[in-house]
Amino acid sequence: MFINTPATSWKYTGPPVNPEVEAFHQRLPDYNETPLVDLPELAKELGIGRVVLKDESNRFGLPAFKVLGASWAVYRAVAQKCELPLTCSLDELSEAAREKDTKLVTNTAGNWGRAVARMAKYLQIPVTVFVPEEMHQTTRDNIANEGAKVVVIQGDYDSTVPITREEASKTGSLLVMDVSWEGYEEIPTWVTEGYSTMLKETDRQLQNMASNPATHTIASVGGGSWAHAVCVHYKSKNPTAAVVAVEPESAPCLEESLKNGKITILTVGRTIMNGMNCGTVCYTAWDTLRNGVDASVVVSDLEVHKDLQYLHSQGVKNGPCGAAPVSALKRLCKDEKLALGRDSVVVLFSTEGAREYVVPK
Repeated sequence: MFINTPATSWKYTGPPVNPEVEAFHQRLPDYNETPLVDLPELAKELGIGRVVLKDESNRFGLPAFKVLGASWAVYRAVAQKCELPLTCSLDELSEAAREKDTKLVTNTAGNWGRAVARMAKYLQIPVTVFVPEEMHQTTRDNIANEGAKVVVIQGDYDSTVPITREEASKTGSLLVMDVSWEGYEEIPTWVTEGYSTMLKETDRQLQNMASNPATHTIASVGGGSWAHAVCVHYKSKNPTAAVVAVEPESAPCLEESLKNGKITILTVGRTIMNGMNCGTVCYTAWDTLRNGVDASVVVSDLEVHKDLQYLHSQGVKNGPCGAAPVSALKRLCKDEKLALGRDSVVVLFSTEGAREYVVPK
């Protein structure tokens, strides 16, 4: 665990999130608001006032939250390419995109690729998705079943990044990724904006529970675009809420970067938390994460597997990335620096639905 003490007093003062994001999502096919699940037994066990979990196991009929960022980023990117306003419908955008022979290309550790493929299906345009060899065959099939061309790369997730960039350059395809680097920043920023819908929903749902606002939030980290959105949201509030990041032992790229004070690239191992197995922090997210993340927690596959089983017993049918925040919360409760107690309201973000994985021993 790494405690980032200066984040306690930091406030986000950057550009506000585009207010049109949630209204856009509400216009998409299969729109739904995902549940906020109260976990009173876990709160009692840990001595915390309230613990709730935002369950993203079914978002637009997909088993993960990624479609929120992917849909907004693809919509904005394609609209920009086609010189259409953000008031255009999906049908209007589809027609214009096909007239311009628009193609998409991306890479993924799993859920992101499927989400981009779903938007490509809505727009009736081709998409190629590069995936690492370690990806489970079922996950590959799910992406392909959305209509995408899936290309398997020998190596880990980070190995797919330069190949995806090369493909975009070679074919003229629109590069739509949720990781960023210097010179590729606009689309990843839109990805982060897209996640604001989930955060606004969470605020409303807590109010409807007659709960106090969140005092602590725990978000899974892969490349960092999702944790970036959480920091922007909760560090804009008055008072702010603590933001805790959780990573797998195989890829603690944010924790190492926080310790070193700069983006630190890691070689990743294997983990059941596939969507979090990234070795590089997103360039556009780094400044906000460095300033706004109060603590970084690294968890093991075995911890996460056990906490996933607990959540399943509570009716939350999520995957390992979704259970990781519970494992992080248990570790946090052993440290007094974040002041978790009877007055705390902790929001856990469960980012994916149940899926197959190799059970750790």
